[in-house]
Amino acid sequence: MKIAFTASTTPVAQTARAALIGRYGDVPLEEADVIVALGGDGFMLQTLHFTEKLPAAVYGMNRGTIGFLMNEYNESNLIDRLHSAEVAALNPLSMDAVDASGKTHKALAINEVSLLRASAQAAKLRITVDGRLRMEELVCDGALVATPAGSTAYNYSAHGPVLPIGSDVLALTAVAAFRPRRWRGALLPKTATVRFDVSEPEKRPVMAEADSRSFKNIVSVVIRSNPAVTHRILFDPGHGLEERLISEQFN
Repeated sequence: MKIAFTASTTPVAQTARAALIGRYGDVPLEEADVIVALGGDGFMLQTLHFTEKLPAAVYGMNRGTIGFLMNEYNESNLIDRLHSAEVAALNPLSMDAVDASGKTHKALAINEVSLLRASAQAAKLRITVDGRLRMEELVCDGALVATPAGSTAYNYSAHGPVLPIGSDVLALTAVAAFRPRRWRGALLPKTATVRFDVSEPEKRPVMAEADSRSFKNIVSVVIRSNPAVTHRILFDPGHGLEERLISEQFN
């Protein structure tokens, strides 16, 4: 099995990469059967985006903080773990965000696409789903659309629901909604197209983020699932993404 090891810039991740390369060898990403990512969840997302056009699946080992998308770090028996690993196939969200100058910014998001206020003023958003206006005005700190894989990240912190990995559902969640008071959001089919329009963008500037890639002075955003792109993540047996999503709700 040909393995490519990649790691975050932290000393602990770089030390782990050197140790694993000494034990198992290393090949270029383009030649790998499996890519092993060493770091935390943020680095895992970076790796998935960077390697999305490569055929190899990605197996993460936690050398970061939370490591929700990572497996436990252990230098022993890596080949056996890779052979027995379970595969989770994920489709990202595609984002088309238009800024005040009329420029369109395109990005993919494995976890979520979010709109966040960029000043002391609350954001005012209009929400359209599949071409039908669903909310004339949401006054809030922001709003987001999350995938099942990302539902335990920012979405969960904003009191959004945890989504089962095979549910074919997206979570639309408000961040600190002021009007309508305490509106928590909605569950939408994976096929839905969500559009946010920003009201009063000069007075109430808004930024858009796709997995932490930020774009300023946004006036509208269109979000939809992208079935043309599939990310494959490997997990140790019994510790797959579905089990982690369920367990997270009981912690």
